[in-house]
Amino acid sequence: MSTRQIQSLSPGLPEQVTEHRLVNWDGIELFYRAWLPQQPAERAVFLFHRGHEHSGRFLDIVPELSLDRTAFFAWDARGHGQSPGARGHAPSFACVVKDLDFFVRTVARQHGIPLSDVIVLGHSVGAVAVANWIHDYAPPIRAMVLVTPALRVKLYVPLAIPALRLWRAARGESPMFVQSYVKSTMLTHDPEQAKRYDEDPLIARAIAVNILVDLYDVSTRLIRDAGAIRLPVLLLAAGRSDWVVRLDAQQAFFDRLGSPIKRMQAFEGMYHDILHESDRRQVIETVRDFMTEMFERPTPAAELLDADRKGHTRDEYERLLRPLPRLSLRRWSYAAQRVVMRTLGCLSEGIRVGWRSGFDSGESLDYIYRNQPRGSLWIGKLGDRLYLNAAGWRGIRQRREHLENLLRVAIGRVRDGGRPARVLDIASGYGGYILEIIRSLPPGTVESALLRDNTPANLAAARKMAERMQLTGVGFAQADAFDEESLAAIDPPPNVTVVSGLYELFPDNSMIRASLRGIARAMRDGGLLIYTGQPWHPQLEMIARVLSNREGRPWVMRRRTQQELDELVRSAGFEKTEMEVDSMGIFTVSLARLGAPT
Repeated sequence: MSTRQIQSLSPGLPEQVTEHRLVNWDGIELFYRAWLPQQPAERAVFLFHRGHEHSGRFLDIVPELSLDRTAFFAWDARGHGQSPGARGHAPSFACVVKDLDFFVRTVARQHGIPLSDVIVLGHSVGAVAVANWIHDYAPPIRAMVLVTPALRVKLYVPLAIPALRLWRAARGESPMFVQSYVKSTMLTHDPEQAKRYDEDPLIARAIAVNILVDLYDVSTRLIRDAGAIRLPVLLLAAGRSDWVVRLDAQQAFFDRLGSPIKRMQAFEGMYHDILHESDRRQVIETVRDFMTEMFERPTPAAELLDADRKGHTRDEYERLLRPLPRLSLRRWSYAAQRVVMRTLGCLSEGIRVGWRSGFDSGESLDYIYRNQPRGSLWIGKLGDRLYLNAAGWRGIRQRREHLENLLRVAIGRVRDGGRPARVLDIASGYGGYILEIIRSLPPGTVESALLRDNTPANLAAARKMAERMQLTGVGFAQADAFDEESLAAIDPPPNVTVVSGLYELFPDNSMIRASLRGIARAMRDGGLLIYTGQPWHPQLEMIARVLSNREGRPWVMRRRTQQELDELVRSAGFEKTEMEVDSMGIFTVSLARLGAPT
């Protein structure tokens, strides 16, 4: 990280603001600004700018907020301001959110500020990135402030999003850009602020097509699943006078929020950039009062340990268990899908495997991982390709990549600490990814590995694979992954434990808690846990109404939000240190440490 000090650019700012560069998770250097109190900061506010802009736009906002003992940090997102990258471009919106997660966690850690003493504020596109981060990563922060969130951009061109999708599909992976129609006079009534905007050389008008389309898709998901967000929220809108984003989308998101503390205020007559409007004083006061109140509240306790009995995902689960009305169009549509998959669908090898062993079985999962379309006749192979390309299966394969990456990270950290790596998988299935990683590492890196599963056929397949790879030090055991005493008795103690694709199949939290307690009892302080989750799925109802599980029953799943899953893990004595999520937000893979401060 590099740092230099600069003189403040506006009256009333602290005497000096510092400029920094942070090496990001992928090696690029992100630029950011910091405002630090004279005494060590006790808490922090992170600021995320709107599209096209940069951290300098907060130079006159921070001193007006005037919060004591509070550090402020504001970044230039990749492709913006003084951060590298084509202007307005990122590989994906999910990449921007991953940047945000890394930035907040790293900077807060460097300054000794726990996440429980952090509030984040996002403006426009930055507000959607913040909400996406809270939904997918569930960081245990205090609160978030969303300023005119761009949940639906007013594009003014009919069928703009479908047209952009077609253009993107035709051009492939090549970056494509559109120019913003937004002028300074559409952002603020203040002529001085409009002039500053027009003369700012770091404001770029371009935005990448992939980011614009991703923004639409992420916003759709956030509006649909806002009930998963429990964090205190302040949402500020510009009302019907906003030229840039739609108020009805903001209202729908707010109405569905699951937050016990949520407030929305629309400033009618103001334009989109309410932080730089003529009468912004009332906006700043609203933000300051909310932040002050949230910082003074006690740190909230775990609240989702019983989410299997009440709440957002429990209600959804019960709806999926109930048959649809006889005259429901959806009922007959799903029935038709099931008939087609039971007949023509069986020309696809993957669908045949799913019907035979269950679409959630180890055999089916292994087929999805191989990703090699097979089927009867050309139509069967084509159908298998379409089946393997379903959103959920693409997410499963991304989950495996993330799982392998974090498993390598965990083994490396154990070895860097001077300890032999002892790996445990409590429900291994075929265990292919663990065996392949052990084979790829230098001999002796993994001292031992124990693969447990409750299905003899899965263990037999794993044992054959290990023999074929000529691996030593790998043990196999038929066992129940939810038997606390059986897990606690494992010897020698594992220091890297994997729970993959298991907890998301069972709705009951008491089972998950027993499993996690057993794992914690088997391990020692500093041991690492890798666990997967499924906080979202776009085809959840189709799966419940059409497909069957390994027991031959309808495959009805109760989602666990990431916050719920992390609270369960924390209740067993682990603390999450990092996380990966696929680009669609379906599957997560997390790494947690036993005995970390809670």
